[in-house]
Amino acid sequence: METIYQIMDFLLPFECFEMKLMKHALLAILLLTPLLSLLGTMAVNRRMAFFSDALGHSALAGVGLGMLLGVQSEMISMIVFGILWAVAISRINRTGGASADTIISVFSSTGIAVGLLILSRNGGFSKYSALLAGDVLAITPEELGYLLLALPLGVGAWALLYNRLLLTAVNPALAQSRGLRTRGIEYAFVSLVAVAVMLSIKWVGVLLINALLILPAAAARNFSRTARQHALFSVLIGLLSGVGGLIAAYYLDTGVGAAVVLCAAVCYIVSLPFRGRTR
Repeated sequence: METIYQIMDFLLPFECFEMKLMKHALLAILLLTPLLSLLGTMAVNRRMAFFSDALGHSALAGVGLGMLLGVQSEMISMIVFGILWAVAISRINRTGGASADTIISVFSSTGIAVGLLILSRNGGFSKYSALLAGDVLAITPEELGYLLLALPLGVGAWALLYNRLLLTAVNPALAQSRGLRTRGIEYAFVSLVAVAVMLSIKWVGVLLINALLILPAAAARNFSRTARQHALFSVLIGLLSGVGGLIAAYYLDTGVGAAVVLCAAVCYIVSLPFRGRTR
């Protein structure tokens, strides 16, 4: 890590990056935002904007159930429960009977209610309240190692699934006629989103994860003419929002997660006049 610190001091000779916790936060943002931005493009294309919100809310239920079952790692319990929750949402959504937004709303409300019910027993929710807003400044070098491993694996999985996901999103009938297993592809995608969301919850927060996943992709779509441009612009906007929000939070002495989301919201507002020109 010392070598990385020296490189960062050389490339970023600014006051805000003198502290190690700011260096850690910057590295976390550089590792988190590209993956979330790429997954966000497909979530936007598949009209699953509120899907990550339901997953984020389920993080509290995952922590609570993990505590009841004696699971030592909160991250493991969140990831396992998140994958199960995501597959359940997708499975019920495929059966029909209710609109997708209704099903997602039911799962979102249930997830956060179960989590609050378990974690608030005997007034113990205060030690878990940090999950609501997140704190990227609290990330450790060991946790950065997990993110460093997750980024290439996540991007690789997204690249392998991308063409199939795009085809099933644009023309499901054609995808089935080509012999694609649309159900398996969808389950793989929602599981990938679940893992990315749960990895990010601790530093982004339950209340902000959906915005960070969707806003860069939504803004990029207004600038883009092709799927490749959509992915590229989404990553660039995610990185810009992440780094800009971190710097703004330092000088304004406010929460990093909220500042990052507001930067992404500004990018989306700026992109609105370009929406008609790229269609």
